[in-house]
Amino acid sequence: MLLVTGRQLDDLLSVFPEVAVCDLVVAENGGLLFTPATGAMKALTEPPAPGFLEELRRRGVEFWVGRTVVATTTAHESAVRDAIGLLGLDLELAFNKGAVMVLPRGVDKRSGLLAALEEIGLTPDRVVAVGDGENDLPFMKLCCCSVALANAVPELRASADLVTSAGNGQGVRELIARLLRPELPEPLFGT
Repeated sequence: MLLVTGRQLDDLLSVFPEVAVCDLVVAENGGLLFTPATGAMKALTEPPAPGFLEELRRRGVEFWVGRTVVATTTAHESAVRDAIGLLGLDLELAFNKGAVMVLPRGVDKRSGLLAALEEIGLTPDRVVAVGDGENDLPFMKLCCCSVALANAVPELRASADLVTSAGNGQGVRELIARLLRPELPEPLFGT
């Protein structure tokens, strides 16, 4: 099982100590691969530039720094964009229900999932993706089946192959129960 999350790794480990059930984790919105069985980490991009972090501090932006990602809230979006423009950095913003993640252009959950699939020798046509935020759209479009949780943002629900009747963890349980049925109904694993 793969987990693809926007969370910083340390935060993920604090809220999901059972992460060892996963074969591989794509964390920091596609910037980091983590292998729970060994504790191995592989950065998929460079760490945030110190000058960028200093400019955010100068502007009074409250932010958190992971190994590859800078995260803040939408309240600071304008200041973050201004800092990126001032410094001429090739960074882009990803949104997740009020959170803003900053990574180099092209680094997102899609690119992270592709790196993870390459590591384990699997192709996207064998992956069912589930999500609820704006930042899930790039990787969900890649997979053979996309599932939006009931509490997903409207854009994600509109583009998904399936929308669960429940949100959050209950929606994930609903999806797992459906996947474990002996017959996989359409659109799951369609041709």
